[in-house]
Amino acid sequence: MAATAKLKPFRPREIPKDLKAKLSALNMETCYTCGTCSSGCPITGTPGVQLDTRKAVRMMALGLIDELVDSEFPWICTGCGRCSYGCPQGIDIWYCLAAMRALRRRDKVPGTLHTGVMRNLASGNNMSVSIEDYLDTLKDVGREMAEEDCPGFYVPVDKQGANVLFFPNSKEIFGDYEDMKWWWKIFYAARESWTVPSRNWEAVDWGLFTANTDAVKTFARRKIDIYTTLGCQTMIMPDCGGGSYGCRAGLKACSLDDPSSRVNYSYLYPYLKELIETGRIKVDKSRNAGKRFTWHDSCKHGRELERHFGIGFYDEPRWILSQLVDDFVEMVPNRVNNFCCGAGGGNWPMPYEKQSAAHGRFKVEQIKNTGADVVVVGCSNCRDQIMRRLPKFYEGCNYEVKYIWELVGESLIIDPLSEEEVAKAAKQEAAQWKRFGVEEEE
Repeated sequence: MAATAKLKPFRPREIPKDLKAKLSALNMETCYTCGTCSSGCPITGTPGVQLDTRKAVRMMALGLIDELVDSEFPWICTGCGRCSYGCPQGIDIWYCLAAMRALRRRDKVPGTLHTGVMRNLASGNNMSVSIEDYLDTLKDVGREMAEEDCPGFYVPVDKQGANVLFFPNSKEIFGDYEDMKWWWKIFYAARESWTVPSRNWEAVDWGLFTANTDAVKTFARRKIDIYTTLGCQTMIMPDCGGGSYGCRAGLKACSLDDPSSRVNYSYLYPYLKELIETGRIKVDKSRNAGKRFTWHDSCKHGRELERHFGIGFYDEPRWILSQLVDDFVEMVPNRVNNFCCGAGGGNWPMPYEKQSAAHGRFKVEQIKNTGADVVVVGCSNCRDQIMRRLPKFYEGCNYEVKYIWELVGESLIIDPLSEEEVAKAAKQEAAQWKRFGVEEEE
């Protein structure tokens, strides 16, 4: 009879004091291994992934910190928060795993996330787009829109005293130019006084994804400084979950350091709701007739925002959709119990495409069960995941994906500027580009 191999006994290791204090503050030591976290986590059952959430928590509790830090698990976690929401002990598991991300050597951070953070710190955006290319893009795409259906439109840059401060997403500036027009059309139709900054304009916060708390604070501080310098009245939170949640966390940290560092901000949902409710913009619901719509609840705009900041946006997007469409069907489950699309936590740009797609298997099933023709989202990462990645891995993804502001933009009844207003806007635009040294075409 072959001898049975003896397993080496495992002895718990001492956790470094600083890390132990941090994990204790997140209630990690209260875990009694019930498995609720793993049961609700889409990572459980992902092909090729050996760990699950309960095992990861036990590894932290028993001092297997190096093994967990060196694994892929903290990175393929999307930070959706279903584990923490269901945990009977209230352990903030995502923040525990973020602490593991923070311990990874920066040159070992997967994919382009750390590179993007460093680019943002150095250039003001994740893609290192130069100010010349940025301003040229705003000018050219703005003029396209003016020629299409918004005469007199231009993109106001560094406008003093604007009501709304808005931050672009670098991937739009880098190549997804058309996606910028939806918000611009809404501002145009509402006759909004708005502006974008000339520098440090990046909306997306990859510092959150890499657990770089210093970077998160720096990016928030930049937004505070721009808001204060320009004398704006309101800042619209960036749309993507990481951008908005990271910005909110950074603003909170900055206000703790300096109570005078405060910004009046609005999330996109109450802002759009207010525009429609007060009649500042008018929409035509009949344009969306003949199609069925469903809504995807973003984790960071709902469950995680509610858990950490006391409010999640569930009712507002549904009210907006009620003004735009007649045929609406809910996903099941939805709201706080909704499944992550699989792109959160930086999983859209990270090199774990198969794992990310596997996380989204529940989302595909949810969408199919609604019979929807159009999936409406409020996050750019969710949109890319549902529109571009999931159809590569699953058959039958026969749906469109639209931003909620895109659907608003498509439904707008636009009242163009008068000839006098167009002439005035042309003078303001010419003066702006001259001030920035942007060359005019012959």
